[in-house]
Amino acid sequence: MNKKTKILLIDDEQVILDAISKIASLERWEVDTVMNVEDGLDKLSRNKYELILSDIMMPDKDGFQLLEALYLEQNNIPVIMITGYSTVENAVKSLYNGAIDFIPKPFTYEEITSSICRGLEYREIQKKVAEAEKSGKDESIIFVTCPAKYYRLGYMSWMNLEYEGSARIGATNLFLETIEDISKIDLLENDDLLIQGTTCTKFETEDNLTHNCLAPLGGRIVERNEKIISDPSLLEKDPFFEGWLYRIIPSDIEYDMKYLIPCSSDRI
Repeated sequence: MNKKTKILLIDDEQVILDAISKIASLERWEVDTVMNVEDGLDKLSRNKYELILSDIMMPDKDGFQLLEALYLEQNNIPVIMITGYSTVENAVKSLYNGAIDFIPKPFTYEEITSSICRGLEYREIQKKVAEAEKSGKDESIIFVTCPAKYYRLGYMSWMNLEYEGSARIGATNLFLETIEDISKIDLLENDDLLIQGTTCTKFETEDNLTHNCLAPLGGRIVERNEKIISDPSLLEKDPFFEGWLYRIIPSDIEYDMKYLIPCSSDRI
């Protein structure tokens, strides 16, 4: 990324502003920092940014109110939530309300860097969609996040209920398009328990970054897709069918469904 890549960081802790600004400078990203949502919205009205990183709990308005304000303004800039109040419900609620990722404090250099890289790639995909629509090209199928009758957690992962009471889960093609050159897939084991909104799979890429995919459902793993370990290309070729991650027995499907988004006619 070049020096013109601008990121807006909103957090009421100076130590967080300093830490992320330092990381960003090492990666040649420019960061503007503010300590509350109102100042952040003011910055957005006067400047162009590629990405927002925001805390959830702040004195004036919280991160969910930021997401609501962006929605009302029809501003689709990608938002990554960063918070010390790292409950699972905060994670899934932020993704349901439009954030593209959720990072709990304390975070590592790699966690922040990999998330920002995905966010910036997501922004580039948004621009391609806009250009295709403006030119009248029918390229929308590239950007559909999952098939009809599936459900998704944010743009990151999907689930599909099966007739025998199990569910298959996986990573969306949109998530996979924001990472490149997968070199290794770290799957959990059969009989492991998943919790909605926590990491279920780690993807290592050729640029030495690790990208966490969050589980769309909680439950017990009854089968994992061994094929994708030896052939990661299945993920890119067919992420919703042959490239699935796990088959699970859901633990509380009714509770988890409230933060999942139906994929009918779905686009970013």
